[in-house]
Amino acid sequence: MPVLSRAELSRTGVIFVALLLVAWATDAVAREFRAADTQAEDYPTVQALRYMGALIAERTKGRHEIKVFHSRQLGEEKETIEQTRAGAIDLNRTNVALIGNFVPAMNVLAMPFLFRSIEHMREVLDGPIGNEILGSFEPYGFVGLAFYDSGARSIYNGVRPVRGITDLRGLRIRVQQSELMSQMIRSLGAEPVEMPYGQVLTGLANHLIDGAENNWPSFVTTDHYRHAGYYTLTEHTMSPEVLVISLKAWKSLSTEEQTIFKEAAQRSSRFMREKWRDLEEQSQRKAQGAGVTIIRDIDRKPFEEAMAPIYAKAARDPAAAALIERIRKVE
Repeated sequence: MPVLSRAELSRTGVIFVALLLVAWATDAVAREFRAADTQAEDYPTVQALRYMGALIAERTKGRHEIKVFHSRQLGEEKETIEQTRAGAIDLNRTNVALIGNFVPAMNVLAMPFLFRSIEHMREVLDGPIGNEILGSFEPYGFVGLAFYDSGARSIYNGVRPVRGITDLRGLRIRVQQSELMSQMIRSLGAEPVEMPYGQVLTGLANHLIDGAENNWPSFVTTDHYRHAGYYTLTEHTMSPEVLVISLKAWKSLSTEEQTIFKEAAQRSSRFMREKWRDLEEQSQRKAQGAGVTIIRDIDRKPFEEAMAPIYAKAARDPAAAALIERIRKVE
């Protein structure tokens, strides 16, 4: 067995310590990122977050992972947005109407009757406008990563079929905790009730509210359809979901890691759309099979005309007015 000189032993010790420091530094930056989603475990957005996490773990060789907290485990959306802004939650999937309380451009995407169709919405979000909007989050404590689909939101209730705008008068309709959504329901002649998503089922069952407005999957997966047997295809908003990362978490990543996160988020968006389309079809079939009355033949024009005060208010903000005009011009 060879005998090492004092100098060689010294060099060996230095190399060993250096290797330990490298290993320690690598472990120090490795981390588990907490992601919040209020939806159930099998919901497309939750599946998309897990898919994104798998991509990141693969690209970083297990150095970074995402742990998804679904089913409101970290709180309702309003609470998790505030926690994400503060850096207590790393990633958050939320509806644009709620995060619009912090990021002004999001309020534009939540405007009623803005998008002509789902295809129109995707053309906007997948193009330059969508990229610009995602790039506008940073001053407010977030970084926008990707948009997820949320379908079209329609009004449902358990009192009577809504075939025209006058049928909404006097109905107490739950809305997200957003002033814009309250204005919309008030403009339609109903009474808005701002309520966290997790309380809507109890509100419907106990008649604290008469109805709500949401997409097909949310209507069915939450069992709202059991207490609200009239679903009117107003399709008043097609506002997407948005995936954000806290600015604090974003700055902890290297430039290379930031690219990995963005690319994984974009891929998860495409993954989510496939899952979403299947769930929409399943949800609609389940609601029909349960005897829900679906009102399709409504005159949308009075609903759209009722939004005039909302658009007039938005027009007072030059940035919002310009963005609305650009979106409407997208073919």
